[in-house]
Amino acid sequence: MTGIADKSWLDTSVISERSRAWAATMHGHVDGEARLAHQTSTVRLKPTTPLMREEREAIEATTLVEGATRSAGGGLRRLEEEPDPLRTCFERDRDRILHSSAYRRLAGKTQVFVTPNDHQRTRLTHALEVAQVARSIAGALRLNVALAEAIAIGHDCGHGPGGHASEDALSPYLSEGYDHAVWGADVVLAPLNLCAQTIDGIRNHSWSRPAPMTPEGEVVSWADRIAYVCHDFEDAVAAGILTTNALPPSVKDLCGDNRSSQLNAFIRAVVGCASATGLIGMEATMADTLADFRRLNYERIYLRPASQVQAAQVVSVLRALTDYYIDRPNLVPDASQAGGLTAGSPEAIRCAVTYVGGMTDRFAFAQAVSCLGWDRRDLPTAI
Repeated sequence: MTGIADKSWLDTSVISERSRAWAATMHGHVDGEARLAHQTSTVRLKPTTPLMREEREAIEATTLVEGATRSAGGGLRRLEEEPDPLRTCFERDRDRILHSSAYRRLAGKTQVFVTPNDHQRTRLTHALEVAQVARSIAGALRLNVALAEAIAIGHDCGHGPGGHASEDALSPYLSEGYDHAVWGADVVLAPLNLCAQTIDGIRNHSWSRPAPMTPEGEVVSWADRIAYVCHDFEDAVAAGILTTNALPPSVKDLCGDNRSSQLNAFIRAVVGCASATGLIGMEATMADTLADFRRLNYERIYLRPASQVQAAQVVSVLRALTDYYIDRPNLVPDASQAGGLTAGSPEAIRCAVTYVGGMTDRFAFAQAVSCLGWDRRDLPTAI
């Protein structure tokens, strides 16, 4: 039997030279007591004591602005945990969200365009762009960057397939309604045992919700709006729906006609306002400019007839799927392992909403075809 020991797996008659070179790095490269990734590495650091979590928390105490959220110990969690020796509690939250299946599924969920093409934003890329804006603002204001980033990457994990239409589709099944911010914080991300400040920022990032408890949470509220207003317009221009000529004069004059200059102007506006007043916001002129920009998006992108048709199709698909699984909770993965659910029961309803809300666009539409017998021509199509 051929095995790794005889190195036949390096036989160039079986694999290419490139594959052979890559496979040969299996154990790295020896340099004294260390194994290195690169044989030609010349990087040499002075051996030092690692900067442990407690020391980094002490640094926060002197470098973060008064009012910023400090990382203390293991964080305020629903279930108490031992602190990590290296990471702060909010870095730990960020990492848990990054590695979660809910976060990965954002790659297959609508930002604006259903089943987006290769270049249009998804909920995942939107979350990354919000995190970039939030980090820029939080870093400049000497706030807790790790907390801002954790809230930003997790803020949309409660979104269902098909964008905000999923909220319209799923709300009738729940007495409290389906709000992606609340659902993401209280249901989708609950198994991660995140810190109270992270959960609060995710739950309250929408402007229609109560204010977050931390300045970092308020930064993400602004970062979310700044990011989607700018990148949704850019996507619409790329899709041929609009041209930059549609931009309001205030946006052109104060922010320019491209995403980079627009983001820069709005980020500087938040930093400038907070630096001068201590309030996380914008002075009136720039706030009105952002509102003008957002109004354009609403009227010409989100509420245009084609978008309305897509939203109605999404609502029909998701409600049909939810009804299907309410009657068949035994078909929901893992539902039977929880002891079984009675068809039509309140528990079955919540289980169905959770399952359907977690689906990606493509999976939901494929389920409509395979489980419900829908004609693909009746499903939303990409633009």
